Amino acid sequence: MHPFVAELIGTMLLILFGNGVVANVLLARTNGHDGGWIVIAAGWGIAVFIGAFCANEFSGAHINPAVTVAMVIGGKLALSQAAGYIGAQMIGAMIGAFLVYLFYRAHFNVTDDADAKLACFCTAPNIRKSGQAFFCEIIGTFALILPIFLMSTMHPDSSPVVGLGSLGLLPVGLLVFGIGLSLGGTTGYAINPARDFGPRLVHAMLPIKGKRDSDWSYAWVPVAGPIAGAVLAAVVYRIITLFA
Repeated sequence: MHPFVAELIGTMLLILFGNGVVANVLLARTNGHDGGWIVIAAGWGIAVFIGAFCANEFSGAHINPAVTVAMVIGGKLALSQAAGYIGAQMIGAMIGAFLVYLFYRAHFNVTDDADAKLACFCTAPNIRKSGQAFFCEIIGTFALILPIFLMSTMHPDSSPVVGLGSLGLLPVGLLVFGIGLSLGGTTGYAINPARDFGPRLVHAMLPIKGKRDSDWSYAWVPVAGPIAGAVLAAVVYRIITLFA
């Protein structure tokens, strides 16, 4: 499979399962309604496991532009490959979000809470302070990327291209589950620009009954924050390796 196709499919599955669990918990008259944050965090951990599992052999399973940027800075991916990876991730995220809408369409129609509908696509801060939210996204993504580098260093032959899959498929799911439990309570831990921007764009385009605006004034945070966190993690990793 071509890496572009692998990243597209992996990211599509990530969003289908990840945003799917959010919809199951937040939308009205679902079996998972009011299931709580632990259900959402666990669902996202499983979503990353599934997406990485399917893409790992062919692309290294980045399924996240922040991971791709970090791999370029860390010298683990050629710059010429990055644009294709990120483009595939954005397209896959949009397809996944659209599938979640189609799957839960009847439940979107009977849900009155417009904020809950938006949350099935993208993230938002629980306290509206963009600077603090930006900081949280930096730290959350740093906590994702640095372990990827460190664990892939311990297992250098685990993946043809270094990415999420280089950790081993179960550990990466547990890592994202842990980030959700520990660091997800402020912004919903986007930690992935494609995961937030692609579905947000789909929300803006779809004729969802009773929807609100797509909150574009906040949209820069879950894009810029993860990229900054990825750059920070890559720089820290390079400093660490100087003394190894």
